[in-house]
Amino acid sequence: METNEQIKEMVKQKYSEIALQDKETNTSSCCGAGGCSTEVYNIMSEEYDELKGYNPDADLGLGCGLPTNFAKIKKGDIVVDLGSGAGNDCFVARAETGDTGKVIGIDFTEAMIDKARMNAEKLGFNNVEFRQGDIEKIPMTSNVADVVVSNCVMNLVPDKQKAFGEVYRILKPNGHFSISDIVLVGELPEKIITAAEMYAGCVASAIQKSDYLEIIKNSGFKNIVLQKEKPIIVPDDILKNYLNEDEIQQYKNSDTRIFSITVYGEKGEECCSPDSGCC
Repeated sequence: METNEQIKEMVKQKYSEIALQDKETNTSSCCGAGGCSTEVYNIMSEEYDELKGYNPDADLGLGCGLPTNFAKIKKGDIVVDLGSGAGNDCFVARAETGDTGKVIGIDFTEAMIDKARMNAEKLGFNNVEFRQGDIEKIPMTSNVADVVVSNCVMNLVPDKQKAFGEVYRILKPNGHFSISDIVLVGELPEKIITAAEMYAGCVASAIQKSDYLEIIKNSGFKNIVLQKEKPIIVPDDILKNYLNEDEIQQYKNSDTRIFSITVYGEKGEECCSPDSGCC
């Protein structure tokens, strides 16, 4: 994984593979679902069953939080979901926006877009749209979204500063985001950092919690709030694919911790980007 483009291609291939499977196939071999596996991408998912608008066909068990549950979505809002996958968070958001709102899902994996569109067609929703695109260059005009959500995706983007700059750009003045993601406190073992599967699984790609929040602040957002935080435990049967027994014990005894966070931020009243000199 030497370049950003190589990283993106690796992630795209992995999530294309996931898109072609059903949830049962994805989770039956996952430690988070009670089994054992080398997979890490779905050990941190949360249950959506109780949320209005939830559709099982769109839930591939890939998230690390419930951002739509914290997003303060109102009737008539325009909501954008970054890394929308099979459409899970989009359909939950649509239950909040109602018929008068609109939900736009952005994903750069063609197979995920196809699956999401199929799900939307089955549900008969004409105000849920899916677009293929890169989060570092979102295919939308500026100042259009009331709310942006994202679930365990931003950490996969190589240039996170650019990605949050794009969130700022597409939000309307006084718009806001609620994003769930994976962050670190402490340093991961080098063998985990260099493992492609651990990157695609959102662990090796995670950055320090303090750096993540600083990126959000530097993008111009105000009133930044940590809405939820929970520790993520990587099971031994996954760790043993990268570390020997001594290294696993050393890692467990270290101060390094992996967290799922849900963070909120507001654009404020600015009508231009904070680095343009006009704000």
